[in-house]
Amino acid sequence: MHLERNLILKVFVRDNNVEQALRILKKKLQRDGLFREIRRRKAYEKPSERKAREKVEAIRRVRKAARKLAQREGLVASPRIKRPTFGRPSIGPSSRFNMREM
Repeated sequence: MHLERNLILKVFVRDNNVEQALRILKKKLQRDGLFREIRRRKAYEKPSERKAREKVEAIRRVRKAARKLAQREGLVASPRIKRPTFGRPSIGPSSRFNMREM
């Protein structure tokens, strides 16, 4: 099954900031799945491999939908959002800075 997509992506360049526009374009292309598709089409994929991949993707989609539904119904706690800490060194074993040296 060949899916033909006619996509028109528009990215506006504001204040001659091309770097920001490129970042936005890359993000849109990644969300659309273009990079994944290019990587997948780089080499020939046997029909048996394609079926196995599609089966795994379908299982992943079903599990994600079930997880989202459980979160909406309150059966499962939503994942915690990591908030960035600005100006404060992190405290813990993975910290690059030792608090005693400061």
